[in-house]
Amino acid sequence: MARIAIVNPATATGDAKTLLDAVQAKLGMTPNFLKVLANSPAALGSFLGLHGIAEAGSLDLQTRERIALALAQQNSCEYCLSAHTAIGRKTGLTGDEMEANRQGTSQDTKAAAAVAFARALVEHKGEVTNAEIDAVRNAGYGDAEIVEIIVHVGMNLLTNILGKASRVEIDFPKVALKQAA
Repeated sequence: MARIAIVNPATATGDAKTLLDAVQAKLGMTPNFLKVLANSPAALGSFLGLHGIAEAGSLDLQTRERIALALAQQNSCEYCLSAHTAIGRKTGLTGDEMEANRQGTSQDTKAAAAVAFARALVEHKGEVTNAEIDAVRNAGYGDAEIVEIIVHVGMNLLTNILGKASRVEIDFPKVALKQAA
């Protein structure tokens, strides 16, 4: 059961309504985690602004989704895993690819480096090694893309924490977390 209320877009007012209406218009739906963020229109607006900036970067959509899947599994956020599995399918990621992402890699060599780097950032709380930076750089990512990977990690950590802390109801086809071996 959710521990933080979701804001109903039909009864929302002010900035919350404006932002939720914009999400609905863009996505054709309003994910529950954004309805939780709408409790603070400032938080929702900030998240949407950062998300918009991150979308304009040079990382392709599939790589962004690979990172999201890897971190949702790593951080045990079933809401985010379910959401990004649905989104990943829409971007053309296969089931096998998404399974690889959840395990911290990719069938694509370059993307595998981005996913591994993203997971290392979380695991080491940002204190990545020179070898980890070199690995992502040697895979073909420049400084701008490395910064973008870091930004996507930050956004995913935010959504993972929000999903877990709020226990928001999953409004995507549910995907179960894999248990650690």
